[in-house]
Amino acid sequence: MRFKFNLHGLVALLALALASRADELTDKGRAVFLQHQRAVVTVQVVQKISAGGTSESREAKQDITGTVMDPSGLTVLALSSVDPGEMYKRMYPGTKVETEVSDLKILIEDGAEVPAEIVLRDKDLDLAFIRPKSKPASPMAAVDFSKTTRVDVLDQVITLNRLGRAAGRAYSASVEHISAVVLKPRTFYIPDSTMTATTSGSPAFALDGNLVGLFVMRVTSVGGGGGGFSSRSDNVTSIILPAEDVLKAAKQAPEAKGDEPNKEPAKETKAEPEKK
Repeated sequence: MRFKFNLHGLVALLALALASRADELTDKGRAVFLQHQRAVVTVQVVQKISAGGTSESREAKQDITGTVMDPSGLTVLALSSVDPGEMYKRMYPGTKVETEVSDLKILIEDGAEVPAEIVLRDKDLDLAFIRPKSKPASPMAAVDFSKTTRVDVLDQVITLNRLGRAAGRAYSASVEHISAVVLKPRTFYIPDSTMTATTSGSPAFALDGNLVGLFVMRVTSVGGGGGGFSSRSDNVTSIILPAEDVLKAAKQAPEAKGDEPNKEPAKETKAEPEKK
């Protein structure tokens, strides 16, 4: 009977400890959410997509997630969301898929639509940087990409997102686990495969409130060209790109509409300032 009593007591203690850890995660995650939610924006993009070198194209309008990096409105997106044709061409070299962005707007919380334009693309890192075409009436909430924390396997991170129109474009938060850390050719994190509200362009934060990185897509070529995209899912995966890599690329973005970049893009990122 004594053994049974002690065993029951141990189970109760473990349950209390787990509940305490869950409460801590909730509290820290909610603090991250409240501090940074307004820096996560919906970007409405209108794309004209053509394939096979034909003159015919189809128009698609969609909402994607962006993270504001600077009060001036500099916002980072996943290039694969803005330009899906680029991801296709990276998987299947020689494939003729072209995407033209005909309209781009940042949707502000108060319902305002801020016309924007792409000022820089980084194909290697799957990043696109956009700026408002005119200076925002007031500074925009932004995430500080210089305050970062590195994470490790099985660590938990908090991700922020904006839901779709059917959900009122509400702010949302999710908990992700790091399933792997890749160190070469560059460091990035692999989230687990659990389905959450996280999408490309969502920022990921450590529990201390510092930024870990940005969700983007990593694509490798399947070789040959052609073939079914869905049958080669092992050649594309969602990753968390470290914040310092995003910040380094962002420093190459032109300061304002019509400005020329003031330095050459770094060779390792192959970033391409948008032509005016």
